[in-house]
Amino acid sequence: MNLLKLVKENGVLLAPSVLSADLWRLEDDIRSIERGGAHLIHLDVMDGVFVPNISMGFPLLDALRERTSLPLDVHLMIVEPERYVERFVKAGAEIVSFQVEATYHPHRVLGMIKEAGAKAGMVLNPGTPLSAIEHLLEEADMVLVMSVNPGFGGQRFISSVLNKIEALVSLVKQKGLSTVIEVDGGLGESTIPSVVKAGAQVLVAGSAVFGAEDVESETRKLVNLAKLSL
Repeated sequence: MNLLKLVKENGVLLAPSVLSADLWRLEDDIRSIERGGAHLIHLDVMDGVFVPNISMGFPLLDALRERTSLPLDVHLMIVEPERYVERFVKAGAEIVSFQVEATYHPHRVLGMIKEAGAKAGMVLNPGTPLSAIEHLLEEADMVLVMSVNPGFGGQRFISSVLNKIEALVSLVKQKGLSTVIEVDGGLGESTIPSVVKAGAQVLVAGSAVFGAEDVESETRKLVNLAKLSL
């Protein structure tokens, strides 16, 4: 998958997060976001150690890979992600992002993801400064900026993260890189415009999409809102 090409073709991408989906009717909801124009499917993998919650794993990823052609964007909120990245890529993940706070060897993890054949992303918690990844930006295809503290869906957007997004955009330009910037947490109709104006290129929306009465219509509305906010 050419992530940068996808961004250039669409301007900004919407990646609904299945963490907020009703697993009982997940296939119907996936069909709805496909018809609504979603560009990626975001999967939050939690181990109950790095974050106080446990979520999806390989069986769900396998099932999604068999039932959708949308690229799978996997966010690992697990300690020692280097133990599992290759397996996630083998299961069908086109993008694998990991929390830089969860490993002693972020450079190694980036290399492992790329060698396995996926796009490699680093994730920053709201309280983690850009300096934690500045020396590794050249190695990353994407940086995911968390705009809530990870672990649970439906949290309120942390507005101070806008400054971090803008600073990251400046840093990427300063270094002459094409690193894609993703934002996750509290994104919906009221927050997407400011996040896009700050420079975000991939938007992760969970409860805003899957909590709507009409998932297809809400997906389409947020995709259009993101484009209008450019």
